[in-house]
Amino acid sequence: MKAAVLKEIPGNLEISEVSIDAPGPREVLIRTAAAGLCHSDLHFMEGKYPYMTPAVLGHESAGIVEAVGRDVSYVKPGDHVITCLSVFCGHCSYCIEGRPSLCSNKEVECNRGPGEAPRLSIDGAPAFQFLNLSSFAEQMLVHEHAIVKIREDMPLDRAALIGCGVMTGVGAVFRTASVQAGETVAVVGCGGIGLAAVQGARIAGAGRIIAVDMVESKLEIARQMGATDTVNAADVDAVLAVHELTGGGVHKSFEAVGLKQTAEQCFGMLRNGGTATVIGMIPVGTMVEVHGVDFLFEKKLQGSNMGSNQFRTDMPRLVDMYLDGRLMLDEMVSARISLDDINEGFEAMKSGSVARSVIEF
Repeated sequence: MKAAVLKEIPGNLEISEVSIDAPGPREVLIRTAAAGLCHSDLHFMEGKYPYMTPAVLGHESAGIVEAVGRDVSYVKPGDHVITCLSVFCGHCSYCIEGRPSLCSNKEVECNRGPGEAPRLSIDGAPAFQFLNLSSFAEQMLVHEHAIVKIREDMPLDRAALIGCGVMTGVGAVFRTASVQAGETVAVVGCGGIGLAAVQGARIAGAGRIIAVDMVESKLEIARQMGATDTVNAADVDAVLAVHELTGGGVHKSFEAVGLKQTAEQCFGMLRNGGTATVIGMIPVGTMVEVHGVDFLFEKKLQGSNMGSNQFRTDMPRLVDMYLDGRLMLDEMVSARISLDDINEGFEAMKSGSVARSVIEF
């Protein structure tokens, strides 16, 4: 099969022939229909996060089941599925406490052992599977706990967005921060994850939703998706602007960029008692600094892993929200590209000119 392979870090992706094994007892073989380009992939390509090479990247995807292992009963060939990097073992302390996105056992329980044949290989040598998925490929071979079955009337190119960016942004609002009706919200960064957070705040009933970005076209999309106010951080001090708009700060803020500066800005936008949630992937080794005295005013700074999701229940609900018109996904797709155009897609991401590019297979 054709796949996009990261062979050196930092580096671009190379379209290569990759061999994929048959499903093991609890594995599922999927024909990839669509995969979104996520900023997380770019972090690994640029070396901001370490990974083994060669690796087939990609983790935001949807497809159709082609074959299943002998012990799989959850899906069958022909089923439509969304993948999720929040693979769960089902029996560690995090899983049984209802926090499967923090599963501590998935690398052991949901992967092949060192004595087994690799799922992916290049010219007979093992290739690394990225975040248990590797969806920049015509097929995926994954553990059954890496997928969720969805309605067949859901367009798979839109369903792919739910697999990471939408689940992460909406989940951060619903699950991590528990935004309440009437609360004021600020979202810093209006890429795919930030736009999903804006929508999550709208669906949750937030009274005021302030979108912050440095690209006016992205702020316009945010307005379409529910932002009541926008702040162009290229023109003004974003923290000061949010305080002026709200008369003292927001109840909840969300960082959707992955930078030290924006994380600190989100904390600075809070009113007393407010909570700032970091959704973006801040590079390894980067320290975030806040004024210690602010903790006396019960301000909180917290992280979010994939929106604290319970994806087997959350993602079908997001599908329903899209199909009944509450969740806007069509407007988030800036470009549809082929696998061969993947590096150009990441260049567009670097320029800040797109919300989401989607590979259609």
